[in-house]
Amino acid sequence: MKRLEQLRLVLMAIAVLTMVSGLVQLIRPSFVLGIIGASTAPAAAHSFGIVGMFMVLFGGLMWEGLAPRGPQPIPLRWAGLQKLGAAGAVTLGFLRGFFGPLALGVAAFDLLSGILIFVYLMRAR
Repeated sequence: MKRLEQLRLVLMAIAVLTMVSGLVQLIRPSFVLGIIGASTAPAAAHSFGIVGMFMVLFGGLMWEGLAPRGPQPIPLRWAGLQKLGAAGAVTLGFLRGFFGPLALGVAAFDLLSGILIFVYLMRAR
C-alpha cells in the first residue's frame, strides 16, 4: 500500500504541474509557443491558450480524482485519456513541423503521466 500512496503523490504533483503549466499557457500562449519552437502567430496563440484552459481543467479533474477519500476511477480515467491524447497530439505536431524538439519532452511527460494514471487505477482496485 505504501507504493500505491507514493504513486498517488507523484500523480498529485503531476496534476498540479498540469494546472500551473496550463495556466501559464492560457495567460501567455506566445511565450510558451516560443519556448517549444512553434509559430507565435495570433491564431496559433489563441488556439494554444484554449488548450491551456483545458489543461487547467483536466489537471483539476485529476487532482479531484486523487483526493484522500479514495481514488475516483471515472475522473482519473478521463484525465489519463487526456494525457495520452495530448502525447499523441504534441508528437504529431512535432512530426508535422509545428513544434521544435523540446516538444517531444512534453509529449514524453504526458505519455508517462497517462501510463502512471492507468497503473495507479489498476493497483488501486
